[in-house]
Amino acid sequence: MKRFRWGVLVAMTLLTVLFLAVGTQAAEETANAAHEHSVEIFKWINFAIVAALLGWVFLKLTPPIFRKRAETISSAITKATAAKTEADRRLKDAESRLARLQQEVAELRANAQREDVGEAERIRNATQNDVQKIGLAAKAEIEAAERAARMELKALAANLAVDQAESLLAKQLTPQTQEMLVANFMQTLEERPN
Repeated sequence: MKRFRWGVLVAMTLLTVLFLAVGTQAAEETANAAHEHSVEIFKWINFAIVAALLGWVFLKLTPPIFRKRAETISSAITKATAAKTEADRRLKDAESRLARLQQEVAELRANAQREDVGEAERIRNATQNDVQKIGLAAKAEIEAAERAARMELKALAANLAVDQAESLLAKQLTPQTQEMLVANFMQTLEERPN
């Protein structure tokens, strides 16, 4: 940076000397031309001074601005590199997930089928158990109804037998038979020891 400044300073000095030399040569010419040349030289000297001032200001003020801008750009490049690295990582992760997606779908289908088979088996077993329970309950109910019907039938048969025996007795039991039965009963009582 210092070499550049020195180079600019030397270039300015050389330009100034050149303008002075041109100005001196012009002074030797005619008087009117001398005055015009002196104005021209003054303009060039003025230009050289303004150019030197602008160069000095430019060299003094712009390096920090450029340095700051370079740091900003470098920081942005670093951030962009980190963001790109993260994006690449996410892309690779997404691609690997996508590659495994078919396998995961197949595994999920297989698991679902196994669960469906297991659920169907569980439902089948529950249905069989329910059928067995209902069958046992129905059998017990039928047996209870059968017992009740048999008891009712026995009671009905007993009533019919009693009714028939009564009607048969009423037909066969005449007053003479009654007397004979009573007499037999009395005789049996007399023969018994007390």
